Amino acid sequence: MGNMNFLDKASLDLLMPMNMILDPDGRILHAGPTLRKLRPEEDFIGQNVLDVFELRDDGRQHEDSVLPLNKKLYVSFKSGLPTQLKGVATPIVQKKYLLLNLSFGISVVDAVRDYSLTLGDFAPTELAIEMLYLVEAKSAVLEETKQLNRRLQGAKVVAEEQAFTDTLTGLKNRRALDHILDQMVQREVPFALMQLDLDYFKAVNDTLGHAAGDAVLQNVAKILAAETRDDDIVARVGGDEFILIMHKQIDPKILLKIARRIIVQLEVPVPFNGTVCQISGSVGITTTANYDIVDFEQMMQDADTALYASKHEGRARANFYDPEMVPTDTIEPAAVASR
Repeated sequence: MGNMNFLDKASLDLLMPMNMILDPDGRILHAGPTLRKLRPEEDFIGQNVLDVFELRDDGRQHEDSVLPLNKKLYVSFKSGLPTQLKGVATPIVQKKYLLLNLSFGISVVDAVRDYSLTLGDFAPTELAIEMLYLVEAKSAVLEETKQLNRRLQGAKVVAEEQAFTDTLTGLKNRRALDHILDQMVQREVPFALMQLDLDYFKAVNDTLGHAAGDAVLQNVAKILAAETRDDDIVARVGGDEFILIMHKQIDPKILLKIARRIIVQLEVPVPFNGTVCQISGSVGITTTANYDIVDFEQMMQDADTALYASKHEGRARANFYDPEMVPTDTIEPAAVASR
């Protein structure tokens, strides 16, 4: 295979770690360390270069040489991963040998991943190193950006949820209610609006304190959540005032049944610090079926009118809105305050 003691192979491998030295027939006499790392199980020495690599044919004669000389060539491994390499072959030592120097080209990123290559597997002057640094830096920046975006999105969701939530009860608040109702009206979704006002709640606050009142409100929230469906909306819109939106439910019999069931649950005494809190509730109801053009502000007023009728009947009642009912804005202030 020829005597190559005249070659400083250590220097050659340092400067060109993917080099091969071939005899004129294409037999491999030496392979650089990075090439050997790509195929650690294969002994290149003695093999013909064209048995190891598939040469992309350029359609031109090779001038009695096994490889095209002094021009760019492209090869890929015949076995294992078909890694694409590019290189150049040139005669050395009075044309007794061929020096083939290979590189990864644009496939360097894939090669680093596929073969677990490190800095020491490249020539010190290899531009691919700088490119790898840029790729790694870009990947790190992109990952940081993705994580930041995820955190910001999560914070946005939390902030929006907090902005739409009553902190004491965990129910929706008036802002959320207005937003949801506006969308439902625009989409022409049929629904019922049920307004609930707690009876005797002020007495609980006055006699047992606000902590007792808070306990009662939290219990009311649990009752309302239990008596509604996932598609329904329950919102606390005032101190002891609640709105229920019954999604696609406008049957008066069913709605009255739900309202009366809620009232029964509200009248169950709530234990608090060795005593009990006793309340009830009055309900006013209207549905989108009552309107040619749905205006949820008008629906709120009409439900409030029906609610006042329930209060007027002795509380713990539920009523549907009737146009014959007296609107609450025509009632004497003292009578409204007594609610």
